[in-house]
Amino acid sequence: MLCELRVRNLALIESLELGFDQGETGGLVVMTGETGAGKSIMLRAIHLLSGGRASSDWIRSGADSCEVEALFEVNPRHHLLLQKLDEGGFGRESSLVIKRIMSSAGRSRFYVNGSLATAKIVSGLTTELLSVASQHDHQQLLQPGLHLDYLDTLGDLWPDRLVLGAIHKSWQGKKTALSELRQQEQEKEQRQDFLRFQLSEIREAALQPGEDELLLAEKKKLKNAETLISLSQATHRLLSYDLMDNLTTLRQNLVQLAAIDPGIVKLSEDISGYSFLAEDYVHELKEYRDSLQNDPYRQEQVAERLDLIQQLKRKYGVSVESILDFAEQGEVELEQLDNMDKEIAALGKELAALEQDMCDKARLLSEKRKMTAATLETAMTHELSSLAFNQASFHMVWKDVVQLPETMRASGWERGEFFFSANPGEPARPLAKIASGGELSRLMLAIKCLLARKDMVETVIFDEVDAGIGGEAAEAVARKIQELSAHHQVFCITHLPQIAARGTLHFQVSKKVGDGRTQSAVVRLSAESRVQELVRMLAGDSATEQTQAWAEELLVKGGAYA
Repeated sequence: MLCELRVRNLALIESLELGFDQGETGGLVVMTGETGAGKSIMLRAIHLLSGGRASSDWIRSGADSCEVEALFEVNPRHHLLLQKLDEGGFGRESSLVIKRIMSSAGRSRFYVNGSLATAKIVSGLTTELLSVASQHDHQQLLQPGLHLDYLDTLGDLWPDRLVLGAIHKSWQGKKTALSELRQQEQEKEQRQDFLRFQLSEIREAALQPGEDELLLAEKKKLKNAETLISLSQATHRLLSYDLMDNLTTLRQNLVQLAAIDPGIVKLSEDISGYSFLAEDYVHELKEYRDSLQNDPYRQEQVAERLDLIQQLKRKYGVSVESILDFAEQGEVELEQLDNMDKEIAALGKELAALEQDMCDKARLLSEKRKMTAATLETAMTHELSSLAFNQASFHMVWKDVVQLPETMRASGWERGEFFFSANPGEPARPLAKIASGGELSRLMLAIKCLLARKDMVETVIFDEVDAGIGGEAAEAVARKIQELSAHHQVFCITHLPQIAARGTLHFQVSKKVGDGRTQSAVVRLSAESRVQELVRMLAGDSATEQTQAWAEELLVKGGAYA
């Protein structure tokens, strides 16, 4: 139940605090005012609190941000809401505070009981707290595709429907996979031959990782063999003759020096070590020189090998490693093709079992829907009768659909649409073809009343559900809304004095200009002020004593005072 609502810098509202303390039974809160006064401010505030999209244009001119905050009293029997609060880490307190701050840059922050929350979490919580019926909802009644949604909601069939939808999605996926496998099976032999040819070509090449880089280095070496041999021979001669002879003499001289002067022993040893290291280099250089050969035949072999690798790269990959990866994947695919018959058989069994389960659940859902539709027709007839449709008829008309797996949707086989007739003797027809604006308002009110009895949502908000109605129908709608408020908290933004007179709380929304700025103000009306507001709603500037008496009579009839 909504206990308090605080708004700051939202549209024409600078600062607003409203309290709705009406006791445990809820009650009816009405909001009235001239057109354009800002009565929709509550709807806009609730939209923001519900995590809906918003525009920075909603922020009051000159302000950096706007804030909307609401205090709810949580029903201890509302287990789903309490579970969501637990899962979000917000506790299980009897009071729940939801707050949203929106900056002029368009960014929003949400808080639940003082802790940061996401828009998705807040949306999930407010769905369990309140229900909004606006003129947009009336238009939804004209969309046959949504009628099944209403039926499933009224019949608590959404859990069954979601399970069926999940199975249907899995069935579609496996059906597509099986179709693709069967298509592949038709091309199986051709694909197998092609894969075997590719794998044979790669296997015969006997590639080694990094082989192309080694071959390129060897090709360069063979191409420059004469230069390498000439340079290595000349370098070896320099080291092995003149230099080595001099190093031998150098060591001998140092040995004699160290024998005479011990202070030069370390220097003698270091230089001797370098001379021995030079001898090692001479040996290595000799081995390198001897390894060189000018071999045109080997050069031709390397070139042919590189050409082969290049051909394979053009077919299978940009490197030797990618060619080998291609071959590995080909092996896997070839094995899969060899086992395709078994895979098709296994997938076919899975699909058949899934299809059977799907059809069984769809038939069960169909039976439940038919029973729910019958209950709905009876309940709607009763509700409509209390809304001045004394002999109206309301039916769920089903389209004929052959119950095959191929004709099933995620929602099942049913294609249903609401048919309605307001006048006795006239056949029921689709809502979009016959229902007027006022009739749609009452139809939606009847459905909302049925929905309100089905769920744990305690707060219901009606935004001008009285559009297009008057006279006896207006009185009937007022009685129905008051009846609903006996067990729910109901907010009603209305232009009808018949509804306004039945409110347990009455707020007037008006615009005023102060300090050169226009502001919307919301004021809770006293008993006397309510009379004057009803007089305005009844006759505007043409009020008479009879109008005053009529307003007082409406308040008495509505139970506002005796």
